[in-house]
Amino acid sequence: MGHMGHGAPQGPQPLPGVAYVVAVGSGKGGVGKTTVAVNIAIALSKLGYKVGLLDADIYGPNVPTMMGVTRQPNVVNENRIEPIVAHGVKFISVGLISPGDKPMVMRGPMLHQIIRQFLQQVEWGELDFLIVDLPPGTGDVVISLVQTVPLTGSVVVSTGSSVALQDARKALEMFHQVKVDVLGMVENMSQMTLPSGEVIDVFGAGGTERTAAQFGIPFLGAVDMDPQIREGGDKGLPVALAGLESKLCKGFYDVAKQVAERAKEIAAKSESVIEIS
Repeated sequence: MGHMGHGAPQGPQPLPGVAYVVAVGSGKGGVGKTTVAVNIAIALSKLGYKVGLLDADIYGPNVPTMMGVTRQPNVVNENRIEPIVAHGVKFISVGLISPGDKPMVMRGPMLHQIIRQFLQQVEWGELDFLIVDLPPGTGDVVISLVQTVPLTGSVVVSTGSSVALQDARKALEMFHQVKVDVLGMVENMSQMTLPSGEVIDVFGAGGTERTAAQFGIPFLGAVDMDPQIREGGDKGLPVALAGLESKLCKGFYDVAKQVAERAKEIAAKSESVIEIS
């Protein structure tokens, strides 16, 4: 038995040409994790980084809709998949391969295959960041991811509501268990400003920051609730395209800058550890 798979490389293998792999997760569905992942990816690209986006939310792949491209990717020499490029970001999604309303009904081993293919068979080329949009919760996909590629770190998205934060804490614990550094937490749909200027606290703004402090984890920032953010995603024109100067997407740019900074810090730390040993 000991000789099984003897020739295959053991453990996660770095992707050639990809500097940082950052997973975006949430304990709970519906907190806007994909919106955050897509807008962070575009923001990083606008900040001058080379960015890829892997939609690992196999059961609810919304990235193609949000990126505004739904055509099938090309398969090039020997079964390599060419990522779709939209808004300066290379991306891949199950939603491109099984479009429309047909659900992907599959079990663990198939999931593992898809995640591996999306990491290893896609022509990512040179990337500073590969952002991975995870499914909500704490399931198979995360395990497949950490078994396939070394993650630089993760970002946990929540709203400020105590129900969402209860689940976000599970996500924090999951990343801890699989030994993935949490770069920090993001509060999405934080508060809402009415045209009159009145501010409404929909989901308990500030809750995520308190949870982050409790766990000794950086708080990366808050993104307010705004119908334009939803509209941008629905139309395939995410608000981060408006650029750094736009008030509407300032939250995403603040978070993107923090993610870049933290990823570099963590990578530098792990490199120095390797040198010492």
